[in-house]
Amino acid sequence: MVLETNRIILRNFNEQDLDDLFEYAQVEEVGLNAGWMPHITKEESKLILNMFINSANTFAIVYKEKNKVIGSISLEKDHIRPGVNSKYLGYVLSKDYWGLGLMTECVKKILEYGFFILNLDIITVSHFKENIRSKRVIEKCGFVYEGTLRKSSLLYNGTLKDKCLYSLDKIEFINNN
Repeated sequence: MVLETNRIILRNFNEQDLDDLFEYAQVEEVGLNAGWMPHITKEESKLILNMFINSANTFAIVYKEKNKVIGSISLEKDHIRPGVNSKYLGYVLSKDYWGLGLMTECVKKILEYGFFILNLDIITVSHFKENIRSKRVIEKCGFVYEGTLRKSSLLYNGTLKDKCLYSLDKIEFINNN
């Protein structure tokens, strides 16, 4: 499946994406905002890349202007709403492309995919409390704040973080677009 916006192509990952993935995954701020340890070796990135390749709903974010993979976006199993026709949205973007509105563009496209291709009823997303950039993306895309799960995420470095939880249902999405 390939999805496209004005500036972005969302497509399946492939083995040729390793260098681009490693480039953004080794940046400390990128990993910390996503909740994982920054990659130290390409072997680490290759393990993640293989998981991405085998995931039906994980997309490489390709910046058209440079034909370069600059992040990932996925709709995965929603552990917060078991038994509901729901997915959990996750995304990460290279620090070099923060502040350009690219992730908002990607999320809006993946919401269309989730609601109209996968026929989901609701999509869940969250961000760490201090990640204001992610909060802005979530709010711009129309998600509704549900609450904060205090000390709910244990990071690789032993830090406990609060996670802010949001959702968007299909009717809300249709009414806002």
